[in-house]
Order: sequence, then structure tokens, then C-alpha cells
Amino acid sequence: MELNNEDDSRATPRTVLGRRLRRLRKAAGLSQRALADKVGYPHTYLSRVERGEQLPSEALAEDLDTHFATDGLFVELLSMAQDATIPDYGRVIVDSERKAARIQVFGSSLIPGLLQTKDYAHALFRESLPGESEERINERVATRMRRKRVFEKAQVPYYWAIMDEAALRRPIGGLACMCLQLRHVLTAVESSQIAVQVLPFTQGEHPMLGGSLSLLTLRNGATIGYVENFFSGEPVQAPEKVLELTHMFDVARSKALPERETLDLIRSYLGRYEDEEDS
Repeated sequence: MELNNEDDSRATPRTVLGRRLRRLRKAAGLSQRALADKVGYPHTYLSRVERGEQLPSEALAEDLDTHFATDGLFVELLSMAQDATIPDYGRVIVDSERKAARIQVFGSSLIPGLLQTKDYAHALFRESLPGESEERINERVATRMRRKRVFEKAQVPYYWAIMDEAALRRPIGGLACMCLQLRHVLTAVESSQIAVQVLPFTQGEHPMLGGSLSLLTLRNGATIGYVENFFSGEPVQAPEKVLELTHMFDVARSKALPERETLDLIRSYLGRYEDEEDS
């Protein structure tokens, strides 16, 4: 990809995107205001994108590709820049999600990432990243939402999520946010490729209290594990360790409610939040 002479040694997908936009705009003889008028976005927004201060939305990236006839360049750079926001320890698992035939996850206190709504994810990032700008939080949310594209593939992976009842009880983002989130989960499980179980409080202790686990089985049969805590994660590929994690997941699954009872419990929590919201 062609770059300009502006300190290429420190170029990132974010800065390359901004530079390329500026060069194409200037080559077309357009001011930022003029380009903004043509693509229908505020010129201040385009200015931040050019300076690398903010990533464009997918819609803006697509509109820029259409306007400049750049054959998907801005969409590709946006995707690369979003991937760059994922911590190094998480990239293995995100890359594996795209190749997986089966995804099994356990979440001890949160709705699993691939089932989260934008508002729910935004509330999580806003609380866990104090001092982060709204633009950067929105970028992280967009990156998480983009991971859901695994459900749009020709070969959709089988997705099995187990969550602790604490994920339902904790009103992340407030009542309205939780209502939307639980409705989203209930809609998601209408797919034959998605299964959800809740591990109820009545089961007491279980082997994964306080952490989260993902097991991704690739189409060649290999399984990759991923264990995550507050600020870090660990990809696991050693067969003996993967076997241990698989056993932990199986124990949690054995303690979880069957699907029908799980959905009844989710609906029960949704009803409570709706009642509280109306009161």
C-alpha cells in the first residue's frame, strides 16, 4: 500500500487511512467542507478521521470507497484498524472465531461478547476504561459488534454459551439496556445454531467462578482454549490443558439449566426489569 513521506516508520492502519483520505481529497481539489457536503457527513468528523483521531463508521468507509472509487480500500483499512484495537492476547481468539466450526463460551458475570448489544457493550467499556474518550469507546464497541459477522458466514459456527445467573441479575447499563439485551438473547436463540444455558445460583459453587472461558473447535478438529480475567487473557493450545478446560466447561454445562428452563428464567428476569422500568 502506498504511503506518503510522513514518518512511515510509525504508520498504523488508523494513520494510513487518514493520510489516504487527505491525499485523495486534495487530489480531487476538495476542501474538507466540500467533501463533507458530497458524502453527507460533518466536516469536523472528516477532519478527525484525517488526523487519525477517530475511525470512520462502516457507513462512512463505504461511502468514501464509493465516492473515490477505491474498491474497498477504506473498508479494508477500517477493518485492520479495528483489529489493532484488540489487545495482543485477544487476537488469537478473535482470529480463531472466524475459522471455528464450533464456539463454546462460559461467562461468569456478563453476557458473552458475541451475544452483547451495542448499548450493553458500551456500558461495559465506559466503566472499565475510565478516562477513555467517547470516540475510542465507540471504536471498541464497533470492533466487538463486527465479531458477530461469524453468524453471517456461509458456514455458521455452532455457538453454545453458558452464563452464570449473575449475568442476568446485574443490570448493566440500566433497566432499559438490560431489557434490550435480554430480548436480544431470546431472539438469538431462535437460530438452530445458537444455544444458551444459565447456571443458576442454586447450584452453588462451580469450577469457573470469577473467570470466562472460550473453546473454539476449528474445522480440522483442533480446539483452542482461551481463559480471560480482568485485564488479560491466555490462549491455550496444549492438548492436555485444552482437555482440562473442556472438562471444566462440561462440569459447568452439567450444572446449567436445560434450554427450556433457561429461557423461562431469562424471560422472568426480563419481566422484572420491564416492571421496574415502568414503575
